[in-house]
Amino acid sequence: MGAMDGTHISACPPTGEQMAYTNRYGWQSQNVLAVCDHDMRFIYVYAGWEGSAHDARVLESALAYPSDFSLPQPGK
Repeated sequence: MGAMDGTHISACPPTGEQMAYTNRYGWQSQNVLAVCDHDMRFIYVYAGWEGSAHDARVLESALAYPSDFSLPQPGK
């Protein structure tokens, strides 16, 4: 499969949503999940979650809904 990680990208949310987008470091961001293959190519990006969302919550959402998220083969 490759590597998977999350990162925070700066965001400018509307005034009413600024608290939800404020991450644990105190700045406003989107929480983004990215997966790369062994050739260092992005094969999946899941963006748009509020900066306050925990990485586990973002991953759980990526796995819960029908998407292009690639799961390892059984037994791997």
